[in-house]
Amino acid sequence: MVMKSSLTRISLCRLMEGSRRTPRYFSDGKGRILSEEERAAENIYIQKMERERLEKLKLKAEKEKAAAEKEKSEKKPEDEVHKG
Repeated sequence: MVMKSSLTRISLCRLMEGSRRTPRYFSDGKGRILSEEERAAENIYIQKMERERLEKLKLKAEKEKAAAEKEKSEKKPEDEVHKG
């Protein structure tokens, strides 16, 4: 237990030291650190893609709702004919 706590303490100290020296930046997956401009461009791209995805989902939901309402309105006259 003493060994585990000392290892944890050492790991935490190393993490804290590393963050003090240089700020951590996102990487492009190839080991290269992205500049602020590249990160900003990537964030804008991600936000744009999320917006487009949400718009597509919204349009799809609206189409499904309209189709369901159309189907309901088509069924009602048939039901009334059979009743009368």
